[in-house]
Amino acid sequence: MTEQPAPGTPLSEPRPAAAEPGEPGEPGGEYAGRTAWKWRAALALVAVVAAASQAWAINRDPLEGYYAAAVRSMSLSWHAFIFGAFDPAGTITLDKLPGAFWIQALSVRAFGVHTWAIVAPQAIEGVLAVLVLYQAVRRLAGPAAGLIAAIVLAVSPATVALNRGNISDTLMILLLVLAADAVSAAITKGRAATAAGRPPTGSQGRLILAAVWVGLAFQAKMIEAWLLLPALGLAYLIAAPGPALRHLRQLAVAAVVTGVVSLAWMAAVSLAPAAHRPYADGSHDNSVFQQVFVYNGFGRLGDQTPLQLLSQQSLGINLRGSLPGQGPAPDRLLRGDLGRDAGWLLPAAFVVAGWGAVSRRRQPRGDPLRACFVLWGAWLLTLTVTFSVTTTINVYYTAALTPAVAAILGAGAAAAWASRRSASAKAPSPDAASAQAASLRAVGLRVGLAVVAAGTAGYAAWLLSTGTGVPGWLIPAVLVAGAAAAVAALAWRGAGDRMLAAALGTALLAGLLAPAVASLGIVADHRGSFDTPYESASEAAAIRMLFVQIPEQVRALIPNLEKVQFGAPDLLAAQSSALASVFIYDSGQEALPLGGFTGTIPTPALARVQQDVRDGQFHLAILSATRARSPVLSWITTHCRAAPSIDPALRTYFCLPQNAG
Repeated sequence: MTEQPAPGTPLSEPRPAAAEPGEPGEPGGEYAGRTAWKWRAALALVAVVAAASQAWAINRDPLEGYYAAAVRSMSLSWHAFIFGAFDPAGTITLDKLPGAFWIQALSVRAFGVHTWAIVAPQAIEGVLAVLVLYQAVRRLAGPAAGLIAAIVLAVSPATVALNRGNISDTLMILLLVLAADAVSAAITKGRAATAAGRPPTGSQGRLILAAVWVGLAFQAKMIEAWLLLPALGLAYLIAAPGPALRHLRQLAVAAVVTGVVSLAWMAAVSLAPAAHRPYADGSHDNSVFQQVFVYNGFGRLGDQTPLQLLSQQSLGINLRGSLPGQGPAPDRLLRGDLGRDAGWLLPAAFVVAGWGAVSRRRQPRGDPLRACFVLWGAWLLTLTVTFSVTTTINVYYTAALTPAVAAILGAGAAAAWASRRSASAKAPSPDAASAQAASLRAVGLRVGLAVVAAGTAGYAAWLLSTGTGVPGWLIPAVLVAGAAAAVAALAWRGAGDRMLAAALGTALLAGLLAPAVASLGIVADHRGSFDTPYESASEAAAIRMLFVQIPEQVRALIPNLEKVQFGAPDLLAAQSSALASVFIYDSGQEALPLGGFTGTIPTPALARVQQDVRDGQFHLAILSATRARSPVLSWITTHCRAAPSIDPALRTYFCLPQNAG
């Protein structure tokens, strides 16, 4: 007969008696090889759902034009690829590190310039993140918790919308989840080795692997990847076996590796002569370090963002106030577009994380469930605070919250299941005081689960009421599901596993109903990374204008522009990389960007532009209809001949060699 664990020991956590910890047990019994296929089959089904939602008809979804143009440029030459050049001629870089876009550029180089060739790597990365999250949560909280986490991540609207586009956050999230999995493996395998009487060897190697993943995530999204280093380190410090001084030494080594991997490409680029590499966009002194740590880093706290600076160029694109998002506020992530993107389960995740950490406080050092709550709770808290205080955020940033939300809810279900025996008033107790304490725990667990389920459903109903185009049946269905979950939780008296399983399952259904339907809407309507569920008509129109209508108009103009190119190597010059991007992606030709992404960067120099005009490098220049704001733009408006404009908000100039003297 199988030996039952002591009261309070989670049945779903790894058993450390063996050299290699086996699969954590299923609810109601120990793991056996004959049941492993059930978890794998369920996970495979979740992966299929994730793949379908993220890859269905991706060739019809809009791309972010600036990144798409850079990907096409990087696919044209290895020089542009290595340096992360924005334009085919390699005059300026992207305004971010190119790590995530290297993969897209290789796909385009292999399969040609197609929307699906750019987005397919994103969809694959998104599915891999679901699989890796299952593994990371399973190590610390069991397969049931891992499966719940995978489901929550797969149906999150923020995740689905992000992975259907060409934004770098997809790769960053995958790499950070891989780092969390490596740290979780270091904790569980070290714990198993200690229980078997062996030294916990291999922990340093797993921490170094986690450090490499974080360093690569830095290449994808810069400082945001480093924000999660405290969460990874804290979880290892409090849960790994052995003395604390040894853990600190191991983490110090891992920190050095993270720094080396993170900064390797930046250092190599900085050592290259400036004349032989593109100008670092986002910087005012051609420094990739300024681009990363100021323009994309601390400059986001209080300074104007790149989109705000671009809007001031008056290029006929109203970016401020038309795209989803709100200003800094403590509740920024809980309301409006951001709330309907990733906020559905955010309050529940914080409540469950707090309850989980408190409920496991008396467990021995190294308790895996507590480590799970600490790891993912710190992840969630760090990003929530950061996203709440930055000047502005794009809606797709919130997708980085979803792995932590998913892991916490999965671990919470595992902790509730593990607590069912000790929380039962009928559990054997040595004295009346212990029986009374167990009874109070049972009441607390029942009431807490009921409140979280009902509160999550009520909050989802409120979020739905603030959106547009919400199906009429959805709000009543969410409220009914929440009420049913609350009733099931209160009906559980601590005596039966089936009732608790029903309560947990109903609560999960109530919490996931609204975001799952929202994700289906994103897929059905072919929405992209900048879209949010049930967004207003004005926001939808602005996004469609930016990513669909303007590219279509440019595509129609390119044949006429090529007629007046008159043999010039470059198609044209354009004020800002943002304006040049629509020409580069559709034509594959050089559209010389003036002023970088924001139009305010001091490149190219006036002498360089004059020399290009003398050499006949380009003839057409497209600028804003407002007063010129730089020496280059002033020179073009005063020396080149005005030509018929392609848009009321823009002015077109024809530059001949004699204009440059």
